Amino acid sequence: MSDTLTRGVRIRVAPEYLPDESDPGANSFLFAYHITISNEGTETVKLISRRWIITDGRGHTEEVNGPGVVGQQPRLKPGENFHYSSGCPLPTPIGTMHGSFAMMTDAGDRFEARIAPFRLAQPGVLH
Repeated sequence: MSDTLTRGVRIRVAPEYLPDESDPGANSFLFAYHITISNEGTETVKLISRRWIITDGRGHTEEVNGPGVVGQQPRLKPGENFHYSSGCPLPTPIGTMHGSFAMMTDAGDRFEARIAPFRLAQPGVLH
């Protein structure tokens, strides 16, 4: 679980291993992550883009950038939430993700809402 607050924008992440879509014998592990973005601040904000840093169990790092999330650029008034789920394949049974969402206020101020690191792990792989 990851929970971070930046300038009134709270980002919570709950990762999940997907055993039915993984093939450990072929070094293919699929994880889902469920995100809730909550505007706990006083300004209306819009999510412009995303940046993810994904690290597998061997230490290989990949950066993923793109506009919006799941094809959307949600605009959140104070008190509103946005939920979405996505996935991440890894060649190892464990890894981590962290990153940020580029946000913009209605006044045109841009800022990075941080996403704290969270672990992707096949159950039982860690002691």
